[in-house]
Amino acid sequence: MSDRFRILDTPLRGLKVVERMPIGDRRGYLERLYCADEFEWFFAGKPVVQVNRSLTRKQGTVRGMHFQRPPHSEAKLVTCLAGSVFDVAVDVRRDSQTFLHWHGEVLSAEGHRSLLIPEGFAHGFQTLEEDCQLLYLHSANYQPGHEAGVHPQDPALAIAWPEPVAELSARDIGHPLLGEDFDGVAT
Repeated sequence: MSDRFRILDTPLRGLKVVERMPIGDRRGYLERLYCADEFEWFFAGKPVVQVNRSLTRKQGTVRGMHFQRPPHSEAKLVTCLAGSVFDVAVDVRRDSQTFLHWHGEVLSAEGHRSLLIPEGFAHGFQTLEEDCQLLYLHSANYQPGHEAGVHPQDPALAIAWPEPVAELSARDIGHPLLGEDFDGVAT
């Protein structure tokens, strides 16, 4: 165990919660968000190649559920920098015992937690307050031709969003509902 991070398992194999251990005093604190040496096991030798930040203004907004198909599958480290969100990962690995199961965690600026999302998971979140910012570290570059998603309100997933869904993008509304033909992704 590191003196900067505690890694916790979730019910979905490979999906991890990271508890960050800030070092502080009366002036404030220093908190390490990422360390290549400490997360090498998770990213399986792939470097972090893209860092993105999102801002979502309206409380109750849902973004997701996004993933990239092989060979551009990506692992992500997701951290909330401002506000709070209900962050969700759905297992879309076709051979997984938890195929189409989801897990959610509240991430907040004050909570000192992140979510490590392995390849083969769809990701999304709902804002729990106004003006939420997320930081994403990705192991693969965004490839529009390999982008995919599942509808965040799909009854087959039955994600228990904590608030009424206030807003969805046209792109996310356009994600298909899961049918018998959805075979997930190979890992």
